[in-house]
Amino acid sequence: MKCVTCNHGKAKPGLVTVTLERDESIVIIKKVPAEVCDNCGEYYLSDNITAQVLQRAEIAIDNGAEVEIMRYAAYKNYIFSER
Repeated sequence: MKCVTCNHGKAKPGLVTVTLERDESIVIIKKVPAEVCDNCGEYYLSDNITAQVLQRAEIAIDNGAEVEIMRYAAYKNYIFSER
């Protein structure tokens, strides 16, 4: 996939850190699987990954987190162990 931001690079599989902010809360999720531009570093998340990241951020905010930092893999393991 050609990068839509720089129009020069190609997106390749990699891991990124996603930072989300709402009001007074900041949620940081590390090592999130993404397609990453090899030229500018812009990243693209799949619909499924995006939904999981947003769900985890919503839970952190609902629990009153001011700053929450987590690894994506740890969250995935938590989801599967709870089922």
